[in-house]
Amino acid sequence: MKQRVLFVCIHNSARSQMAEAFLNQICPDDFEAHSAGMEPGKLNPVVVEAMQEIGIGISGNPTKSVFDMFKTGKMFAYVITVCDEASAERCPIFPGVTKRLQWSFPDPSSVQGTHEEKLAKTREVRDAIKAKVEEWCSQMCVAA
Repeated sequence: MKQRVLFVCIHNSARSQMAEAFLNQICPDDFEAHSAGMEPGKLNPVVVEAMQEIGIGISGNPTKSVFDMFKTGKMFAYVITVCDEASAERCPIFPGVTKRLQWSFPDPSSVQGTHEEKLAKTREVRDAIKAKVEEWCSQMCVAA
């Protein structure tokens, strides 16, 4: 049976969306990934572009609220926060969660500069998230 994983960030507009897409692509047989935000915003168009460059379309993804996700009653084996340490402290506790992990990534939405500068930084964050998901999947699939 697949284990449910919830990636949480502040706006569910960048990092958590990327992590959800990567986990569903890399380990589809073992995990069912979801993402949500503390204060759902709009998808970051630079993140959508960076993901599209590697063949992953997230432009149609809605941004979701952590509290709405909680209200569905779904149980998650893992809740993984992908924002910085300070923001992670604001994440709620989910009942039934067996593991809570913190993966700290910089916020692509906070990058200032030209479109190319924002895209370059977003690619770095995207690649770091992908590498972390690949590493975690390889550990978890061996352990399973």
